[in-house]
Amino acid sequence: MFFDTHSHVNFNAYKNDGEDVLRRCFESGMSVVNVGSQYSTSKRAVEYTHKFEDGIYAAVGIHPVHLKKGSFTHHDPDELTEEEIPTTGEQLDYQKYLELAKDEKVVAIGEIGLDYHHFTEDDDVEFLKNLQKETLIEFIKLANVVQKPVMLHCWDGYDDLLEILQNHPVEKKGIIHSFIGSYKMANKFIELGYKIGLNGIITYGESYDRLIKEIELKNIVIETDCPYLTPRPLEKGIRNEPLFVKEVAQKIADVKEVSLEEVAEITSQNAKLVLCI
Repeated sequence: MFFDTHSHVNFNAYKNDGEDVLRRCFESGMSVVNVGSQYSTSKRAVEYTHKFEDGIYAAVGIHPVHLKKGSFTHHDPDELTEEEIPTTGEQLDYQKYLELAKDEKVVAIGEIGLDYHHFTEDDDVEFLKNLQKETLIEFIKLANVVQKPVMLHCWDGYDDLLEILQNHPVEKKGIIHSFIGSYKMANKFIELGYKIGLNGIITYGESYDRLIKEIELKNIVIETDCPYLTPRPLEKGIRNEPLFVKEVAQKIADVKEVSLEEVAEITSQNAKLVLCI
């Protein structure tokens, strides 16, 4: 069955039916990791896991955009959507996250990382970059304390992320989520022991076919990043859900010329391996 390694059913887009969405996943036999982006959504992700016997997991962390208080516009031309997202300006409370991270259903520390894409003209860019780096390093320390992998967000900062992971090794490694870099960059992370997370972005055309071809299936995990990035051929603009991860797997199968069943089986095995499930 399929394993969606990165979803956000713990976000407000599912405030009226999140448990129903996850129950459909549970009943289908697939596995899902709900990923936190700040303390409130991290806590909610953990709470959801205890409503199910198995298959629904959590990751806890602070998305780098939430280190700055304000907002940014999430504009997705491929999805025909635009959304104003408030950011909290949250500071890492190590002890609070440590307590969350100790939960047996928490399988990763994340979503953490670097985001250099959403800076504005008024931002002190160097200050924010340093804050993101420092916070990421603290979360890596936390991950090593609880002996769990990391779920890494990165946008326009792969070189810096690679340097941090080289200088501050994560003992249990993890996933480079929503990877949009080159296959050469992907292989640098793979050499460090990381899996590459692919989602609906790869279904929007042929831009990532070379990446899919060059990376061995044993190094790939699949994800939705729902409610965002609804994969094709599903209609543009509809809310993404974990069950739609099948379309991501189908794209990989088509490009690699292997069966959908093989992609599902191997990427699920990869997920369980890297997440220590």
